[in-house]
Amino acid sequence: MEKKLLSGLFWVLLANLLVKPFWILGVEVGVQNAVGNEAYGFYYAIFSFSYIFNILLDLGITNFNTRNIAQHPQLIGKHLSGILGIKICLLGLYLAVTFTVGLLMGYGSDEFRLLVLLCLCQFLNSLILYLRSNFEGLLLFKWDSLLSVLDRVLMILICGMLLWGPRLSIFKLHFSIYHFVYAQLVAYGATALLAFTVIARKAKFRRLRWDWRFFLVILRKSAPFALLVLLMASYNRIDPILLRQLATDADAGVYAGAFRLLDALTMVAYLVSVPLLPVFSRICREGESVAEVVRLVFWPMMIFAVGISLCCTFGAEPLMGLLYHERCMLYVPVFRILIFGIIPIGLTYIFGTLLTAGGHLRQLNLFAAASLLLNVVVNLLLIPHYGAVGSACASLAAQSLMAVTQMILSVRLFRLPVAIFRLPRPSDFRRVVSILRENNKN
Repeated sequence: MEKKLLSGLFWVLLANLLVKPFWILGVEVGVQNAVGNEAYGFYYAIFSFSYIFNILLDLGITNFNTRNIAQHPQLIGKHLSGILGIKICLLGLYLAVTFTVGLLMGYGSDEFRLLVLLCLCQFLNSLILYLRSNFEGLLLFKWDSLLSVLDRVLMILICGMLLWGPRLSIFKLHFSIYHFVYAQLVAYGATALLAFTVIARKAKFRRLRWDWRFFLVILRKSAPFALLVLLMASYNRIDPILLRQLATDADAGVYAGAFRLLDALTMVAYLVSVPLLPVFSRICREGESVAEVVRLVFWPMMIFAVGISLCCTFGAEPLMGLLYHERCMLYVPVFRILIFGIIPIGLTYIFGTLLTAGGHLRQLNLFAAASLLLNVVVNLLLIPHYGAVGSACASLAAQSLMAVTQMILSVRLFRLPVAIFRLPRPSDFRRVVSILRENNKN
């Protein structure tokens, strides 16, 4: 069991590291270069708007399902038929809330045309994550590895053909941002269909089941997690929305281009933090000190984050010139501010995970709400004068507030000594390996 679990985790992480950076730095960059900053900024603002309310499509169901199916695999047929019905209901709630807020923000026909398509993409992506949770619960890691990257592989193939086909004289096509969205719909739809077909056979799925009591039980248990995800998604994605409202689509496009490399590097920081939640959870349950583990992960994360941010700051001009052919200097000042966000993001992956493992969700939600408020206020003050640069400052301020408050609370609640900031010892590595082995056995 331990070998199977670690092997599955290895292949999932490897597949994502191989495919997703190419998607972010290859295809997405190619799309933005092809359609221009204004069109891509329009798309990115609407995409960010649809992403903020994405939590309404899940409400913590995916995490609940992973744990539940792992513990009770015999319930997969019953839960699959019930939760699929719930997901359909949540789609109606998601569309109602998203379109209502869009109307209040003054969206017109152009915005709603794109918003409808992106909402469908968000639903299909959420459905894929839920279906994957069944494979994870059944320990079918090979299928989970395939499904974790299949949608991106299909998008790379479709977008690559649409972007570079005309250049190779294969066919004639004027690439637009809608081609990019249609490619996502096809890729998500094909991946969801494959995932459902396989898991339906294993679960002996027959029909949808509507069980409102089951839905209310899940909602009650997952509500704090759902609120946290909503607040964090808001302060991470609200910047291009405010840019489009207070400045121009082109400013939103510049912000999206500068943010892209940070987004790719954040994935690396996330992969470093993957084992932290089970390790912290086990230590908290046994009432032991987490200081040694915090020190062990703090230094690698900070060396990576500080090193990357400094290198990218000094190399901002050639980096942006390599990625964007047109007016690349527009991205440089925004990128130089945004890239330092990798430092508070890295701290959040450590101390936010620790507070989650300790069950301190109320404090995390308060911090996330304060960070969102700070982000909005700073954006409102700076965007009219500084455009995308002001929005980058707002993003960095919100990320920093979240990280610092989490770190201070963690030190106080878990009584972390100042010694956690010194270099780790070899014995610390052996301790974490032993905890991981015990956790996998259990």
